[in-house]
Parts: sequence; structure tokens; C-alpha cells
Amino acid sequence: MKSFLKRFSAFDLVVLAMMAALGVAVKPLVVSLAHMITGPLLIPGGSLAGGFYMMWLILGAAIVNKRGAATLIGLVQAILVLVAGVYGTHGIVSVLTYTLPGVAVDLFYFLARQKAGNKTAMFAGGIIANVIGVLLTNLVFFRLPLLPFLLSLSAGALSGALGGLLAFLLFTRLQRLKV
Repeated sequence: MKSFLKRFSAFDLVVLAMMAALGVAVKPLVVSLAHMITGPLLIPGGSLAGGFYMMWLILGAAIVNKRGAATLIGLVQAILVLVAGVYGTHGIVSVLTYTLPGVAVDLFYFLARQKAGNKTAMFAGGIIANVIGVLLTNLVFFRLPLLPFLLSLSAGALSGALGGLLAFLLFTRLQRLKV
């Protein structure tokens, strides 16, 4: 783990921690709003809202642009949720449900040989992160019947795509500002 962290500068780690904190802070608000739409469809609110809090994972990976950045953001989010007890009652399983979407994004960027700041990569990364999150929460907690599960996956893919595009727009704005 120590050698893994050595590839990140102090600035990188601060950015990753900020992105993790923003993702955790935004989640309860966005999920509450999404419940108004997903409640009648009998699917979890996180399916639709996920892209908008996974967006911070995608944005952080683009800003830092180093292998493992998305994984590290997910891991920090899991630790924040466990320590603070901020969101949900998932307990120790939060380590998996928060970290594995980041692992999947990093793996996609590596296998597809994509740079994290590329529009297509951020679009696809948003989809991957949120679909993995929907799959994991369904497997571990919800165990939805087939039709609500497919609706949930579809909402997750759409939301993830929009979150990835929003992350790209924020990333290009930050680049223009030379931040």
C-alpha cells in the first residue's frame, strides 16, 4: 500500500480526498431527490442518483490522471462513510460498494488505454462506475426482481453517462481556469 501511495503527490492526495468528501456529501441530497422519481418505479434511488455522486470519482481521476486514483477515491469514501456513519446502514460492506466502482473505472482506463480526462473515457467511466454500484447494491442488499433490476440498471447507466459528461464539463472548466 505504501508503494501505491508513493506515486501520488501531497496535492494529488488532497484533491482525491476532496473529491471523495464531495461525493459523500452530495449523495444524501441527490438520492432524496431521486426517490421522487424512482419510488413509484420500485427501484432504489441510488440507481438514478448515482451518476451525480460518482461524478466526483470520475472528476478526481481526471484531475490527478494517475493509475489508481478512482480506486483511492472510492476507498476514502468507504472509510468516510464507515467512520462518520454518514449514509446508510451498509456497515463494513460499504468498503466493497464504494471501492469497487473505482476499481472498475481504473481497470477500464487501463485496459482501454484511455486517459482519465478524455470525454469518451469520462462518459464510459461514469456508466461503468454507476452500473457496478447498482449491481453491487442489488446483489448485497436489494435483490430486486428482474424487471425492477433491469430498470435500475438502465437508470444507473443513464445517470452514470450524464455524471461522466458533467464531470468532463467541470474538468474542462478547471483546465481553462488553470486550476
